[in-house]
Amino acid sequence: MVLSYLLLFVAAIIGGTINSVAGGGSFFTFPALIFTGVPAIIANATSTVAIWPGSVASAGAYRREVMKQPRAIFLILISISLIGGALGAVLLLHTPQAFFVALVPYLLLLATLLFTFSPTITARLRKHSSGSIRRSVGNIIGVSIAQLIIATYGGYFGGGIGILMLGTLAMMGMENIHEMNAVKTVLASCINGVAVVIFIVDRAVTWPQAIVMIIGATIGGYGGAALARKIEQKWIRLFVIIVGFALTLYFFIHGA
Repeated sequence: MVLSYLLLFVAAIIGGTINSVAGGGSFFTFPALIFTGVPAIIANATSTVAIWPGSVASAGAYRREVMKQPRAIFLILISISLIGGALGAVLLLHTPQAFFVALVPYLLLLATLLFTFSPTITARLRKHSSGSIRRSVGNIIGVSIAQLIIATYGGYFGGGIGILMLGTLAMMGMENIHEMNAVKTVLASCINGVAVVIFIVDRAVTWPQAIVMIIGATIGGYGGAALARKIEQKWIRLFVIIVGFALTLYFFIHGA
C-alpha cells in the first residue's frame, strides 16, 4: 500500500512537471493508477481530477493573452468546450468497463502520436493560417463543431487535445503561438473542469489516491518545472514520447 501511494506521488510529480513544460502529464498519472490496481474508468477520472488544478493555474498565467481575444468568439468556444467536456465525461461513465479497457491502448497510441508529431502539425497549421481571425458564420460553425468533437474526446479521455485545439484555432486564422496556447489552456481547463465535477458527483473518483496525486502534481507544476526548464525541451519531449510508446506497447500486450 505504501509503495503504491509512493508510486502515485512520484508519477504525479513527474506529470505535473511535464505538463508545465511540454504537456503529456497524463502519460504518467493514468497508467500509474492502473498499475496500482485502480479500475481503468476510475483511473481515468481520478487522473483528470489530479491534474486539473495545474491546468487552472497555467490558465491563470495567460490572463494577458486571453484578454486580447474577441469576447464573443471566445465565449462561444468556452460554452462548446463545457458542453463537449460534459458529454465526454457522461459517455465515459456509461462505457462498459471491459470495452474501455480494450480501448485504452488505442487511446494511448492516438495521444502518443499526436504528442510526437505536434511540432510538425503546429508548424504546418501556422504556415497556412492567415494571421487574421476569420469571423464568417460558416467558419465559426465549422470551428464550433470541431471544438465540440475535441471537447467530447477530452472529457472522455483527453490525451492530445492540446494539439487538436491548436488546429481549430488555426482554422480561425490565429497565428500568435502564445495567444493560441493561452486560449488552448483555458479551453482545456473548461473541458477537464466540467468533467471533474461530473466525476465527483458520480463518485467515480478514488479520493485517497487523488489527494496524493494532487499534492504531487502541484509540487511538480510549481517546483519541478524550475528544474525541468534547465533541460532542453527536446529531451523532455523525447522522454515523454518514449514513455508513451512504451506504455502503449505494454497495454497492447498485457491489457489495462
